[in-house]
Order: sequence, then C-alpha cells, then structure tokens
Amino acid sequence: MGVSLPHFPPLWRESFAGVEAAALRRSSVWRGGGVPDGEGHPVLLIPGFMAGDGSLATMTQWLRQNGYHTRRAGIRWNVGCSAEACTRIEERLERFAEEAGERVALVGQSRGGIFARHLAVRRPDLVSGIVTLGSPTVNQLHTHPVVLANIALLGALGTGRVPGMLRVSCLRGACCERFREEFRADVPPEVGYTAIYSKTDGIVHWRACLDPCADKVEVRASHMGMGLNAEVFAEVGHALASFKDEHMWAQAA
Repeated sequence: MGVSLPHFPPLWRESFAGVEAAALRRSSVWRGGGVPDGEGHPVLLIPGFMAGDGSLATMTQWLRQNGYHTRRAGIRWNVGCSAEACTRIEERLERFAEEAGERVALVGQSRGGIFARHLAVRRPDLVSGIVTLGSPTVNQLHTHPVVLANIALLGALGTGRVPGMLRVSCLRGACCERFREEFRADVPPEVGYTAIYSKTDGIVHWRACLDPCADKVEVRASHMGMGLNAEVFAEVGHALASFKDEHMWAQAA
C-alpha cells in the first residue's frame, strides 16, 4: 500500500493573502478595537520558512501601535540550519530580556513557530509565552508537497556547501540532534502557549498544528495570510495579554 498524504485545500487559496491584508486595514482590530493594550511588554517575532523579518512587518507595526515593545529575529531568509538559527535567536532573546527586565513573548509564523516552541523548551527563564501561526509542531512534514520539494532542494544545496542553507544532516543527522530532542519535549507549564491554525491553510495541514501542549484556536485564514489577517491579529492580541497577566500573577506570588 502507498503512503497516504494529507489533503490540503487548493494552493490557489494562498492568493487571498492580499485580500486579507486589505480587510485588516479596514477592520476595527487594526485600530486596536477590542484588543488589550500591550503596556510596553516585549515581543520577539520570528518569520516562516523561506521568509524574512519583513514578512511580519505589518504585525510588528500593529503590535507597536498597540503598546508592545517589539524586536525582530534577525532573519533575512529562513532557509538555514534550525540549530544554528535558534542559537542566534536565543542570543537576541537573552539581550532583549535583559534590556526589558522581564521574560519575552514569542510570535512565530510557520517554521518560526517551530523555533519559538524550541526556545520555550530550552529557555523558559526567558520566554513568557509563545503564539504559533500555522506551525506544524506535531508533524513538520505535513506540509504541501511543493514546500517539501523546496526543503529537499535546499538540503541538497546546503549539503553541497552552499552557505546559509540547511543540510541533509539537519533533517536526520547529528547536526540538529539536540534541536530534535528538545523539540519533542513538552513546553514547560510556566510558559503560555497558543497555537493558531486554519482549516483553509493551503500550505500546512491543520491537524499538524494541534500541539497537545497548546491552547488551540481556529481561525479562517490562508497560510501566508496569517501575518495579515484581522481575526489572527485579534487572537494574537488576546494571547499576548494572557501571557502578560500570568507573568504579573507569578511576580505577585
């Protein structure tokens, strides 16, 4: 019997990201309606696979307007080794937490959410909570075959010594062994965790986002539109507020 692949919505649905962005700008959520103020709390944003920090520029702008202190992950193009990328992000996270004087919330889209989860396991002393946007944290291979083909191509290029690319050893070898071990661990209970997923996601199968450690929230959005969608923004705002409240409660205790 052949391997049964998960069913994905038509890939053309990803073209709705522009429509989602236009609707966001017209929504009350964009103006902060119904979303708690950030009160200066720190948030670090991590972009998805084959994307850079600029892909989350709209969300960054909105979070700043809403009172959050934001910082980028420092990723130009998210195609490198997971272990190396997380080490660099961890260094930025340490500096950010030290400057802010408190733990930092992480918002990660797609592969960025996988990195956020890993950092929450490795450094709960630095992370107040994480929000993942369409991130396949249950099964990283339950993504559209087009994406899997790109991963294979990048792995071949990286193994052929093209700098900045992930390598075949990242997937199964010793390179990212520690990353894989820590990623399989449960997120510590002192770290908040909200996983946002969509059944109309054309890239990542929605069941791959249902991490048992997370509070799971369903939205209607495309995969690429997760960083441009009013419903997603509202859920991100409420999740970040819950991390803030839990942090303040812990300090008071």
